[in-house]
Amino acid sequence: MHSTPKHLRSNLTAFLMIAPLLILLAIFVIWPLVYAFYLSGYETYYNRPAEFVGLDFYKFVLTDPLFWSALWVGLKYSLLVVPTILVLSLLLASFIKTLSGKMAAILKTTVYVPAVVSVVLTGLVFVFMYQDSGVVNAFVGMFGIEPVAWLNNDSTVLAAISVPGIWLGFGISTLIMLAALLDIPESYYEAASLEGANWFQRTWYITIPMLKNVFLYLLVTGFTLAMQEYLIPLIMTNGGPVNATTTTNLFIFNQFRDTSAFAFTYSITAALILFVVLGLLSLLIFKAIKSDKAVDG
Repeated sequence: MHSTPKHLRSNLTAFLMIAPLLILLAIFVIWPLVYAFYLSGYETYYNRPAEFVGLDFYKFVLTDPLFWSALWVGLKYSLLVVPTILVLSLLLASFIKTLSGKMAAILKTTVYVPAVVSVVLTGLVFVFMYQDSGVVNAFVGMFGIEPVAWLNNDSTVLAAISVPGIWLGFGISTLIMLAALLDIPESYYEAASLEGANWFQRTWYITIPMLKNVFLYLLVTGFTLAMQEYLIPLIMTNGGPVNATTTTNLFIFNQFRDTSAFAFTYSITAALILFVVLGLLSLLIFKAIKSDKAVDG
């Protein structure tokens, strides 16, 4: 009984410590979502009051083949970018770990550079690289291959715009992976080596299981960011050719720029549906790699 006031004070202190975070969360996350859902129920006009239409716009979006096409493009883009980043980051982080202090510092600084480069600048640079006289066609020309219209061919364009996406996300993922690798005790690898395990076996049975939490984090954040990508396709192809690179967010952005009366509500509704899709995708990733075991170690 005498411990009750102390317990209450402890709870109050804990609440006061997290109150600023809860307030910011309510202002910048919860309230915008609630208000967006409210707006999705109204058809907005420029010259007269908004009209309540209920869930009509959800039906419009969910029956629009262009929306589903954009969602599929975003998923394909994510599947090209995220797994590639994870594999390359693990390989480079493993290599950096073997280097001396000075060389490791130089390489860590170098790989971090893409993280601070503008997406717009990156997109423009890669557009020039993919031109007929660009460095990419100059390279393939060394093998007797004719110049390829990388950004005008629907069979190559998605892979082409995935490369700058990989380049932009590669650096920070490598550093996160490296930090996790350095936390793995060397004694594990030494014991495995004494048992005759080669590099692949040490990586498969020690490194990857020990990095499960990191893989989970990078998978969820990577897919969430990649599915929301719109700047790279906007700058490099403007969604073309024939919507081959129109990702979901670019589709929503184009709808928002439309001058029709229902464009505003349509874009909000599509964005809310994308929010739900990303939430479900994150849950699937957690379930697929058994996140409960990952978190418990």
